[in-house]
Amino acid sequence: MGKLFVIPTPIGNLEDITLRAIRILKEVDFILAEDTRTTGFLLKHLEVSTRMMSHHKFNEHATVEKVVQRLEAGENAALVSDAGTPAISDPGYLVVRKCLDSEIEVECLPGATAFVPALVNSGLPNERFCFEGFLPQKKGRKTKLESLVTETRTMIFYESPYRLVKTLTQLGEQLGEDRRASVSREISKLHEENKQGTLQELAQYFAAKTVKGEIVIVVEGNHKK
Repeated sequence: MGKLFVIPTPIGNLEDITLRAIRILKEVDFILAEDTRTTGFLLKHLEVSTRMMSHHKFNEHATVEKVVQRLEAGENAALVSDAGTPAISDPGYLVVRKCLDSEIEVECLPGATAFVPALVNSGLPNERFCFEGFLPQKKGRKTKLESLVTETRTMIFYESPYRLVKTLTQLGEQLGEDRRASVSREISKLHEENKQGTLQELAQYFAAKTVKGEIVIVVEGNHKK
């Protein structure tokens, strides 16, 4: 019986990968990659020549059985996403679940995840928090926002630069424009930015500039009695 290794990859700076991750990427029989072109760039930088297999949200249901069969036959595999830890708002849950159901060992290495540095940089309470990932784009969005009104824990969201101002505005409408929040973008990259303020201040700030990069929004919980 083989083993599945879940390998976090850098979210920006290519130095943010562990020595153990590099070793395992070289030792496994194949690598499951969300985008083989993106992963290929990283592997070339790391001087890893292990063969890749495409595994993403559009084909994972079709490929997962083949992956499990190869692991059952004794091969070892590494699962990576384009950036960060697989299965955190990225493909990965299904193959991990299938492996565990088939009694195949799964080991997730510690490593880069965008919401952790964003939470720490926010200056908001971090002893208890909830990770909401991406809000629904259309159906269920309003209902989801309304359900968060009474949430007392610090809330973490992922968002695209194209919807950032809209999301900050809608959060302000539901939670209160004076609610404290923080926006982190381009984490670990050359132009990293961490901006704190109220939801209204942040919406106005980012509306006045061109926004690029992956976005993490951290919002204070409801502490009103």
